Amino acid sequence: MKTNSWMVLGMLLSLSLSAQPVADPPPAAAPKSAPANSASPVAAETPVVLVPGAATITGDNVNVRGKASFVGEIITRLHKGDSVQVIEQVIRDKAAAGEPSQWAKIGYPAGAKVWVHNSYIDATSKAVLPLRLNLRAGPGENYSVVGMIERGTTVKEVSVKGNWLEIEPPDDAYAFVAAQFLKQEGPAVTIPPVVSIAAPVAEPPVTSTPVVEPPVVAPPVTEPPAVGTVVAATTPPSEEPAGITPEPEPADAPPPPAEEPLPPRIVSHQGIVRGTWSIQAPTKFALVSPDTGRTINYLFTTSTNLDLNRYKGLHIIVTGEEGLDERWRNTPVITIQRIQVIE
Repeated sequence: MKTNSWMVLGMLLSLSLSAQPVADPPPAAAPKSAPANSASPVAAETPVVLVPGAATITGDNVNVRGKASFVGEIITRLHKGDSVQVIEQVIRDKAAAGEPSQWAKIGYPAGAKVWVHNSYIDATSKAVLPLRLNLRAGPGENYSVVGMIERGTTVKEVSVKGNWLEIEPPDDAYAFVAAQFLKQEGPAVTIPPVVSIAAPVAEPPVTSTPVVEPPVVAPPVTEPPAVGTVVAATTPPSEEPAGITPEPEPADAPPPPAEEPLPPRIVSHQGIVRGTWSIQAPTKFALVSPDTGRTINYLFTTSTNLDLNRYKGLHIIVTGEEGLDERWRNTPVITIQRIQVIE
């Protein structure tokens, strides 16, 4: 009987314990948030204005790169006080986080190396075989392009690495450096429009109303002109037609005023037509020396029957009025009056 009583009591006790609620595990601690002022604010990039010309390095161990980005390999390093030649300023619209958006395209620094593939160089004369050959910042196609050399250019070999030749850098090779590490003397210069000696010259925008020109003497040429063919650009109304002598002034005509502008400077130059890649160049076409590759003139025309795209790569003699662009005082602009293909 006692045994049965104890069994009944045990069953009642068990039922009482099973009815008690089970405790949940403690909640996980919420992650601590960083204080509001723990992150350093990103400083806004100070605007920099650079113009073509000499500049001085203001930092130490400044990286010179093959591209205007941190993805460009480091070609060399410059130090405080070193001088460089700015070709143009480059501003990137979408710079990566932590990268500067303002860069300077500069002349290739002394001591930096450039390479070309030896299959494009004549083994005997060391002359360039293709029409244009890329210069690279290292011995491989994965390195940045830092310039081009034209067919027939003779290179000076420095060293050999596999199928690649290190050569002396040409004058028009280029590299990039962050603009914030450059300083130019004098106040900041705003870029003026193209100005000719006789009158301002501005290339009409693509969407503007076409300029009314005098009647075209010859029909538009659809194919590149043959060697020896002379194409005359439409003469602007303000100039005397070629070959016509103006009537002499009367003997008793008063002397011209002292401030009268000088007569137009009409010149003829020989060279090869190239497209210009610089966004700051005054025109889209340039006449370059076939020997040195340097720009002789920028080419400009207002004529509707003269398409300079057809002359790219051709050797020509160009005649026209020569003027100066305020930004490029050593490379004038020539307003074309006549073009002759010579080869």
